[in-house]
Amino acid sequence: MQSKIPAYMYEKGNVIRLILLTATFALLFINIFQPFNSRGWYPNISEFKYFFFSSLIILTGMLVVVVSRIIMLRYTRNRELLIWQFAMHVFAEVAFMSLFYTIFSRYFPRIGAEREILEIFVQSSKNTAWVLLLPYSMLWLYFSWREKNKLLEQISKEEPEKEGPKRHLIAFHDEKGEFKISLDLEHLLYVDSSENYATIHYMNKSKLSHYLIRNSLKWMDENLTKETPLVRCHRSYIVNLDKVKVLRKTKDGIFLEMDAVNTPDIPVSKTYYQHVMDKFSNYSV
Repeated sequence: MQSKIPAYMYEKGNVIRLILLTATFALLFINIFQPFNSRGWYPNISEFKYFFFSSLIILTGMLVVVVSRIIMLRYTRNRELLIWQFAMHVFAEVAFMSLFYTIFSRYFPRIGAEREILEIFVQSSKNTAWVLLLPYSMLWLYFSWREKNKLLEQISKEEPEKEGPKRHLIAFHDEKGEFKISLDLEHLLYVDSSENYATIHYMNKSKLSHYLIRNSLKWMDENLTKETPLVRCHRSYIVNLDKVKVLRKTKDGIFLEMDAVNTPDIPVSKTYYQHVMDKFSNYSV
């Protein structure tokens, strides 16, 4: 099974939303349904204190999800995530969180000593699966719905108008020749690469966005830069000269400043310097 998980499932913003919603759901779940016989942990305290202590426990357990998602973000920085890898990741989250609650309810509360540890782990696994899988499923549906809306809006914007100049769309394909994304050059900023992957950086509704694609910068240089303002300026960068605001020469080399906030200065290497200057002259007339 080599199917891939959609990239929006491990975007940084969506990961933060997932953690916050899951923590909120877990707090409500443990305080409303009181699983793990949790009310018996503190039989002689007020409802407020019970809420405070149980919330502290559930949030401590949620550290498993936080650590897990940080690992996922690092892993997917230059890779795509397969469905079976994602499923194993979620299974590990359920297992580790269940183990945490099992150890806590077995050895910390007095009532826990009366139950077998295997019985506690089985019950913990069931409750933990509810705590994690319900918000995960809800968010997957929400992210999918939102991504489809974005694509529909993008397609509608890319449709050429009956009057006025036509948009210059540029299509990106992966290493197998499969179409992945089409962008208006007016919104494309630059492309950077790492190993066998390239990240396309572009503006979407005045917000900086990116799209990961498995292909080489060499292929893009050979197929996308002719008769366009795109130019390769470094072994790891292709830039859109129409979006270059400043070309700056310093003692550390030559750098391009992009016409967009939160974008890095793009270096121009000696190998590509003359080529960049020639093309820059043509497109700055």
